[in-house]
Amino acid sequence: MNGGTPTATDSRFVHHPVMVAEVVEHLSEIPSGAFLDATVGGGGHARALLNARPDLSLVGLDRDPSAVEAASEFLSGRGATICHASFAELGDVLDSLGVSRLVGSLFDFGVSSPQLDRPERGFSYRQNGPLDMRMDCGQQLSAEEVVNSWPADEVARILRTYGDERYANRIAAAVAAARPIATTTELADVVRDAIPAPARRRGGHPAKRTFQAIRIAVNDELNQIEPALEAVIDRMEPGGRGVILSYHSGEDRIVKQVLRQHAGLNDEARFRGLPRSAAQAPPAIELVPRGSRRPSPSETADNPRASSARFRGFCKLGAEQGEGAW
Repeated sequence: MNGGTPTATDSRFVHHPVMVAEVVEHLSEIPSGAFLDATVGGGGHARALLNARPDLSLVGLDRDPSAVEAASEFLSGRGATICHASFAELGDVLDSLGVSRLVGSLFDFGVSSPQLDRPERGFSYRQNGPLDMRMDCGQQLSAEEVVNSWPADEVARILRTYGDERYANRIAAAVAAARPIATTTELADVVRDAIPAPARRRGGHPAKRTFQAIRIAVNDELNQIEPALEAVIDRMEPGGRGVILSYHSGEDRIVKQVLRQHAGLNDEARFRGLPRSAAQAPPAIELVPRGSRRPSPSETADNPRASSARFRGFCKLGAEQGEGAW
């Protein structure tokens, strides 16, 4: 959910960034140099950061052409370079721009409000639209193919894996029986009817988890996180900092695992009190904060879509710092 409630100034791709004050605070002390916003969206986080640190050279990526257009306009005159690419392609993009090192990075995962609020994008179970859900409208795979062509057992698998859906098998069987399904509201109705009546009255809209799971599968969101974070950490200058905003338990599990691995915390219990061998690399990063942060009550009251956000940050260590941190 990389963004909050759309503003009234531009209906194309404008949103309020989530936890913007916390993001800027965490990144305010990074060295001068190149900063990567790997999921730039409408440019809200990027603009707030550049207002605080105009000395930074910002590279923004997004796989949604509408976001690229909006961010390019919103950040015009700020010296930002905005590219149409997914964060999985960040290494190739940075190489093409001659950016070998970074002083900071931001990942803001999930779907944005401008995508949710435009029925023709097909992300919303509340508005009637085509079964699309593609963040990059140029890619081939869409929700229509998943819903109408994938085997029922594969649909059930993604509902369990990406949506933590308790009734995955029932929903997948109902979807297969109702084919062909043409619109988002048709799909939402099929999902609602497949779930037992008592469960429909709990936990929000009964189709929420199904739509989330299909969207993640269509855009291959989770499989891109680990290699992208690995690439950013590898390119980060000592003293550089990163922020990751996630909105789904699957996203956050991957982020937490990668950060803890590079901070030396996954092996912490096994090697506590023992001398470190040459094969055990010193930590590359420090977690700042050690755990995750959540939006303030005032922010979630103003923008309920921010309520699921988890903020995780890190600082890149130098060689001597890494040795001492072990």
